[in-house]
Amino acid sequence: MTSTHVSERDARKVAEAARETEWRKPSFGKELFLGRFRLDLVDPLPKLDPQRTADAEAFLARLDDYVRNKIDGGAIERDALIPDEVFAGLAELGVFGMKVDPAYGGLGLTNYHYCQALMLIGSVSPAVGALVSAHQSIGVPQPLKLFGTEDQKKRFLPRMAAGEISAFLLTEPDVGSDPARMGSLAVVDDDGNYTLNGVKLWATNGTVASLLVVMAKVPPVEGHRGGITAFVVEADAPGVTVERRNAFLGLRGLENSVTRFDNVKIPKENVIGREGQGLRIALTTLNTGRLSLPAMCVGSAKWSLNVVRQWAQEREQWGRPVGQHEAISAKIAFIAASSYGLQAVSEMACLLADSGSSDIRIEAALAKLYASELAWTVVDEMIQIRGGRGYETADSLAARGERPVAAEQLLRDLRINRIFEGSTEIMKLFIAREAVDAHLKVAGDIIEPEAGLSRKARAAGRAGAFYARWLPTLTLGKGQLPGGYAEFGPLAGHLRYVERASRRLARETFYAMARWQGKMERKQSFLGRVVDIGAELFAISATCVKAKSERHSQPAGVELADAFCRQARLRAEALFAALWENTDTVDNRVARRVLDGRYTFVEGGIVPAPQVGEWVVAARPDEGTPSARRILG
Repeated sequence: MTSTHVSERDARKVAEAARETEWRKPSFGKELFLGRFRLDLVDPLPKLDPQRTADAEAFLARLDDYVRNKIDGGAIERDALIPDEVFAGLAELGVFGMKVDPAYGGLGLTNYHYCQALMLIGSVSPAVGALVSAHQSIGVPQPLKLFGTEDQKKRFLPRMAAGEISAFLLTEPDVGSDPARMGSLAVVDDDGNYTLNGVKLWATNGTVASLLVVMAKVPPVEGHRGGITAFVVEADAPGVTVERRNAFLGLRGLENSVTRFDNVKIPKENVIGREGQGLRIALTTLNTGRLSLPAMCVGSAKWSLNVVRQWAQEREQWGRPVGQHEAISAKIAFIAASSYGLQAVSEMACLLADSGSSDIRIEAALAKLYASELAWTVVDEMIQIRGGRGYETADSLAARGERPVAAEQLLRDLRINRIFEGSTEIMKLFIAREAVDAHLKVAGDIIEPEAGLSRKARAAGRAGAFYARWLPTLTLGKGQLPGGYAEFGPLAGHLRYVERASRRLARETFYAMARWQGKMERKQSFLGRVVDIGAELFAISATCVKAKSERHSQPAGVELADAFCRQARLRAEALFAALWENTDTVDNRVARRVLDGRYTFVEGGIVPAPQVGEWVVAARPDEGTPSARRILG
């Protein structure tokens, strides 16, 4: 299978066609980037149904007992394998049907309680957490819930609820975040069914799944619109081959495959949605699917806090516990405040998703981006506090009679979250595209190279009318009133800051649009900072709302919220300063010269990485050692 070259313009067209272009529901995140601080959209937080909450809490209690006593995270790390009895135990509890509606045999958990379950599982074994998350967040259950026919739900969802496992297959050996170059083809047969050929890379759960969601390109023919399409494929269908199980830096128990399809027959009844809807289905599924990663990042931060609290009290240096030295206490405060803030971000995104009252595409993406980046720093700081013991494996510590704290494993396991389900860089571009959507709509033909003068003139008139109404709203706001948001008590000043900073961010974005116009999309460093500022403002808002909601039941939360907001504001201000004072131009020039080979002299004096083999090559059936598929019936 060879990759197809696609121009940048065509690639963007494919991605743009997959976007949801309408905003049918309000969005706190969208308004925030437009300089409108709509706190009323998130405060008070949506409430959950009491009966569903009671049922979920009973399930979580059973799950807590099981993961504490039956899952050996250390053994999974050593053996690089999740035991069959863990699969069976989770299935018996109903874990593989947590998001499946009770009508099809599942538990029907809310996103909020589902993410609590993932946090709990991931704290014992991140590999098991990834297994469960990939199965339900992007595997068969979620896309069928959103886009499946009643027949598909009846055929497949009870199997998932009973314990079968699913996988999601989009990535190919030479196709990552650029689906326009997809090489897998599902050709329409004379009988209206499909024949699938292709290779998929990095299919989480691919070696154990019995059902697969596969994205493939359908060539258009008479009566078929074609395009990238989503299919449910039986993993044991003739022509499906798991060629190998991949191994990674972390998540050593992850069942991740290279999977080949050779003339695999797919019945037309297994198309999810319609032909050509595949990417839109994937993006819509990820709107809630992405919530799983923040939940597990929260678990990692909480685990780190638990470790440093005990260790920094116990370990003494220079006559005092290390936690009493300011260099360490600053790190402890950062870990504690960040753990609280990350939980607030995750919970707000989940509750908004459960309420159904908001469009959460920006909020979910911000939660994934923010949590994966901040949690990585939290765990890194935890290892720094642990010192040499943070770098030592749990088994090595245990062999010396010390507490087997798997800190280095957590760092390795956590690292993939900055890449999973949209890398940090791709997430920033995705969020930036949504954040500037209003500007692009009003600018329209002004920045469209192919538009004629008359179209540009009409667009200029529309843009003038829009900005005449919008720009005056960015000058004054509630954040400038000394008594603004007084109901938040000591946290009110942080919300006044968010309101002012939101308007400031919108003004900066407008200035950039006016300056660069159609070239704005290439200013990825600038857009990335805009998104990072928005993420900090979103996190401050979520943290204040959480602290206010529980100020009677957990008054100490206000203290952590205040610390988090102070830290986040400093990060936001540094990003604001870097919007226009930066090294982007120099960096771009140096990078081009590096790629041109101008600075190869810097690489001298070392033995370089292997110089043989291709950087990217399509998988072949005769390569490597095929792994045995572990499908559990």
